[in-house]
This record gives sequence, C-alpha cells and structure tokens, in this order.
Amino acid sequence: MSPAGGTLWLVPGTLDLGAEPVDIREVLADGVLARAARITHWVVEDARSARAFLKRAGAVHPLALPLQQLDIRELPRPRKGSGVTVPDTDWSALLRPALEGGDVGLMSEAGLPAVADPGAGLVAAAHRAGLRVQALAGPSALLLALAASGLEGQNFAFVGYLPQEAAARAARLRELETLSRRQRQTQVFIETPYRNEAMLQALLTTLAPSTRLAISWGLTLPAGSHRSDTVEGWRRWAAAEGREPAPWRALPAVFCLLG
Repeated sequence: MSPAGGTLWLVPGTLDLGAEPVDIREVLADGVLARAARITHWVVEDARSARAFLKRAGAVHPLALPLQQLDIRELPRPRKGSGVTVPDTDWSALLRPALEGGDVGLMSEAGLPAVADPGAGLVAAAHRAGLRVQALAGPSALLLALAASGLEGQNFAFVGYLPQEAAARAARLRELETLSRRQRQTQVFIETPYRNEAMLQALLTTLAPSTRLAISWGLTLPAGSHRSDTVEGWRRWAAAEGREPAPWRALPAVFCLLG
C-alpha cells in the first residue's frame, strides 16, 4: 500500500557551523544537493543556519525558489531537562505541505536529521500520517566520531549532554563508566564547545586510567581530528599539549568512552 500524501526528506548538513565553510561538494553528494535545491518547504533546527546551507546548495544547483521565498519553519524547542524530543507537539502544521502531496525537508544542526535532535518527533508524526520518509546519505557527528574512535562499534549508546554541575557530572561519568565496563558498551555524549575544556578535565580526573576515551572535534573541517587513547595516555597528552594553543577546545566535539 502506497503512503498517502507527499514525502518528508531528511537532508543532512555539513557540520561546519560557526567555522570557515568547507566546499559543500566535499561533504555532500551531488544528488543530496540537487534534492535540497528542489525542496521549497523546510522544517529546521535553526532557520538562520538553514538559509546559509541552502545558499551554499543553491550555488551548486539553482534553488526552486529564491531563498527569501522558501517556507522555512523551526522545530519546537525541547523543554529544559526533557531530552531532545518534543512529545506534546501538534506536528500537522509543519507537515501540511507533505499532507497535501508535496515535499518537506528536515534539517538538523547535528548533520543527519533526527539523530540527537528534536526532528525525531517530526519523523514519527510523518509515519503516523502515512507519509513517505526518505533519509539522504550524509554525515552524522555521532557516527563519524564512533567510527573513528576504535571503541566498541557494535554496542553503543548516545546519552546526550551530561550535567553541568561538577559533582553531578562526575557522578554521571562514574555511572556511565560502570555501565560501559559491565556491558562492553561505548558511551557517546556531546558538549557545547565553550565547555569542552571543563569536560576534558572532568573525564581525566574522574575516569579510571585504563578506561578508553576518544574525542572527535571539528568533524568534516580541515582542522578537525580524532584522538583515542586510555585516560592515562590522555593525561600525558594533555600535559604536553597544554603548552601550545588548543583550537579544538573551541570546536564542536563528540566524546566516547569505553570502560
């Protein structure tokens, strides 16, 4: 039985927000850019960055409408402390173009839509409405970091943001380390760039020396990189690296640990 209505397209981004943009063709396939250029109705995490992305895509494939005429709506924000989903939302207004037979594009700040962002609620609503859902290939910050970590890739969990308060953060890290060791499960989490340094210090002072820690930063950027080592190895690295400027501390990062 064919789905009713139109299609919700999950369009990946470039992960270079806030940095010097890379050539978009080095990150996304031509078919993804061509599809994005044809979509005129969008649901996005941030309208400003979405317009910047579409301007870059339009330089490769002309947009179906001038940028100012595109229908770009933002996802509702999760309530503080409620995670990344927005359960009590009427999604029908955001999906209306698809319900009427057209296309709607979903765009995330985390690369692949609906993974670690509130777009998952829109996708679930599209399925409930019988709409076609199509995910386009592109970078996911979480999966790129996991793939490059060398840690357990067949059993992992994304746990979002950790507490900001030092004691609560340390307790959560010990909990995740114990869980990881018991289940042989990589724990994946994120932090805002300006708290990267505090997170690193918390990891190095809280985790056992033999626990493996991987950090990926600046994903898809020329200055981006991955580093994976034991906590003890990270302590030695941090002591030496601290003598030099550390640009990674100002870039979006993904953290992975394996007890």
